[in-house]
Amino acid sequence: MSGSVKLWDPLVRIFHASLIVAFFGNYFFTEEGEAVHEWLGYYAGAFVLVRLFWGVRATGAAAWRDCWPTPARIVAHVSALLRRQPFHRLGHSPLGALVMLTMMALMASLAITGFMMEEIDYFWGEEWLEEFHELLANGLFGLVCLHVVAAILESVQLKENLPLSMITGKRRPLP
Repeated sequence: MSGSVKLWDPLVRIFHASLIVAFFGNYFFTEEGEAVHEWLGYYAGAFVLVRLFWGVRATGAAAWRDCWPTPARIVAHVSALLRRQPFHRLGHSPLGALVMLTMMALMASLAITGFMMEEIDYFWGEEWLEEFHELLANGLFGLVCLHVVAAILESVQLKENLPLSMITGKRRPLP
């Protein structure tokens, strides 16, 4: 990518790809209680923990200090959207960061509730926990769909392939 800047480090890109595989693998291709379903859930939960710690240590767009969705950042982003003006920034937009953090919280909650259902005898067979786990999965699926649509719409508005930047780790500099 000519005239590009390094944006996403390898850990963030591996994290993103890993959660895609784990979530879609469990949501569409495995059944609850199957060993592969459990292991994908543990893997996703562990990777969320790694990413949380990496956000503290990382620099640039991967650092929490760079993308944390503060009220001021969210207001500026929403104002730009309402005025139909592009909101240029490297890394996550404030609303994108809010969705990303919510997806991470849902993924962690899925790992925790899955662990509770399978590994803690007290909760084994509890219908409310199974229903809550399913509600979390469906909520995460809805946010994933929103995330994909928003990335496409933002790509069109900014005239840049944002999903490609998560694959290559690079993006063109800000105007």
